[in-house]
Amino acid sequence: MKRIYFALGIHNHQPVGNFDFVFEEAYQKSYGPFLAILMKHPKIKMAFHLSGILFEWLETHHPEYIDQLSALVKSGQIEIVGGGYYEPILSVIPEQDRQGQIRKLSEVLKTRIGAEPVGIWCAERVWEPHLAQSIQKAGMRYTILDDAHFKYAGLEEHELYGYFVTEEMGNAVNLFPICEKMRYSIPFQDPQVTVDILKDIANREEDPLVVFADDGEKFGVWPGTYDHVYKDGWLEKFFSIIEDNSDWIRLIHFKDALEKFPPKSRIYIPTASYREMMHWTLQTRGYKEYEDFENILKEKKLYESYKIYVRGGFWRNFLVKYPESNAMQKKMLWVSQKVWKVEDKIPKATFDKAKDHLWAGQCNCPYWHGIFGGIYLPHLRHANYQHLITAGRMVDEAIRLRREWVDCRVFDYDADGRDEILLESRRLNLYFSTLGGRLFELDDRRLGINLLNLVNRREEGYYRKLLEINEKKEKSSGDSVASIHDSVSVKEKGLEKLITTDWYQKGSFIDHFLHEKTTLDDFSRCQYGEQGDFVNKPYDFKWEQKGNQVILTMERLGKVWTGENEHVPVLLKKVVVLIPDRPEFQVSYTIENKGDKPAIFWFGVEFGFAFTSGSDTHQHYVLDSLSDEDTLLKSRGESQDIRMVTLIDETQEFDVSVTFSEPAGLWRFPLETISMSEEGFEKVFQGAIVLSHWKINLERKNSWKIDIISKINKFK
Repeated sequence: MKRIYFALGIHNHQPVGNFDFVFEEAYQKSYGPFLAILMKHPKIKMAFHLSGILFEWLETHHPEYIDQLSALVKSGQIEIVGGGYYEPILSVIPEQDRQGQIRKLSEVLKTRIGAEPVGIWCAERVWEPHLAQSIQKAGMRYTILDDAHFKYAGLEEHELYGYFVTEEMGNAVNLFPICEKMRYSIPFQDPQVTVDILKDIANREEDPLVVFADDGEKFGVWPGTYDHVYKDGWLEKFFSIIEDNSDWIRLIHFKDALEKFPPKSRIYIPTASYREMMHWTLQTRGYKEYEDFENILKEKKLYESYKIYVRGGFWRNFLVKYPESNAMQKKMLWVSQKVWKVEDKIPKATFDKAKDHLWAGQCNCPYWHGIFGGIYLPHLRHANYQHLITAGRMVDEAIRLRREWVDCRVFDYDADGRDEILLESRRLNLYFSTLGGRLFELDDRRLGINLLNLVNRREEGYYRKLLEINEKKEKSSGDSVASIHDSVSVKEKGLEKLITTDWYQKGSFIDHFLHEKTTLDDFSRCQYGEQGDFVNKPYDFKWEQKGNQVILTMERLGKVWTGENEHVPVLLKKVVVLIPDRPEFQVSYTIENKGDKPAIFWFGVEFGFAFTSGSDTHQHYVLDSLSDEDTLLKSRGESQDIRMVTLIDETQEFDVSVTFSEPAGLWRFPLETISMSEEGFEKVFQGAIVLSHWKINLERKNSWKIDIISKINKFK
């Protein structure tokens, strides 16, 4: 039998901010049992990658795992692979952060377990050509990518059994291609299938090198895999069959392959990730058409021959598909700029802590969405924001001598071609869009919370699967569905009825003029009559420093339709006052009828509150008109003559209140998204939405005014 070299790799990671019980479950179902079985097979050589987040958790909660890992490294059974400490998408973070994160993980691994990685795991296998320079300058010699990346560069299957070299401006790094057949067979098919694949390759090539590297969580955490991999003995059988064929299957570490074999050739890989990711990044229409085209090829039995030409999108387009992702990434860039600017101006210990918070806020998981919850999971977004807000606060506290300060910055913060307005003080950050004059970020810097960390409801390409599942169930006499949906489940009945789309970006101080027949249900589903052209249209603005406060004035001369073809010119002005060192700010509205006759307006101001649970009794409304059962944040309802509404989070010990100088009608409802995760379709609470509203009867040239005060109160 001809000889073949086989490099095995496992990537283990948990997101920043993930629940402790999720870490523990992953340890009990995957990390722990996998390592225990590996230790029983000392002839099995493997590469291990653990993100720094997971490494820290294991060191605290299961130090025996780290001890075992260290012993396997010393014995030569395990090669440790490095990477970005907090598992960032390297291509969308600044260069100094890329190299810093890679070096941090390498230093920790060397100090704690005596491992000196020479290669990195590229998070989500997201590759852009300029990364070669970053990786090489961070002292690393290789990374591991999908074989599809190489096929996109023009290589064929039989040319991929080895490794390649690429470069950026002369900075070279080696690239190992992961065999896709292995990625789909391990651990889902019988171990003999892997041996047969290797045998076929060995018979056709001379001393080939084949690579398998994939998520460790698929060995126990993914649905149904724990019983399959451990109780049914898949992993034990896999290791045993590899050992039984060790006369021709030679296991090899990646670092040793670099010494044993020369690179097959130089190559230049285009921007890519794994095929599924490139599908997920497409906008809804493209997502569906991509899926349809794949199905056509499969039906015509052409898919295997031509799938390489069916390419999805580019990872960075998640920043377009999800504006919330773009907002978080731009926040990260803004904080990174702040942190690195003061490297030589503040104590090193403070700088290092701020830098570490910044890096934690670069964890990739809430920046995108596919089969995993990603951006739809509030606790992951909240964790990233908490670290980014904390990093910014630490820097400002270290360089500002005055206790009371407030700044205003005007620039194209989110790279959309329009300026945004950033008001920052020691206590609060208020970021405004000039479109609609919308407040899109509200940070309490003491708490490290962005109270506008919301996600819109939008159509996802996979919604048709939910609708198809429901249709199949309605037609079926039992609970079964067509085989194409066997791996897709629904965690709650009736989710398809909750699907809706927000036509404007959620936030606070969003200005509405409602149709007279608008109901709470219409508004909550974003399917109502908007009579004004203010919600997402440009506002003029100016700001001034007056004494110790900043005053921002935004205004728009717009139209409010009062009949089918009739409209009234309306001047809407809102003045924002931020006073240093106060956990509150005031917004004063003036609405002036610029028309030639009287008009009645139904005016509303919308507020969003990014709390983490709609059903936790520790998070609730305080409103005089509410009974106990109506106070949960998932509740919906109408109230009249309201002067103040308060939302309380007893767990994090704070509340946020909004006070009105004129009594308001009030609508409240939960913002809930429907998304797909590895466990199926689910409803996710994103926050609470409140609409304060007034009926205004204005004579020509007359105006109406109201003051609104928002305050965040920390209990201790």
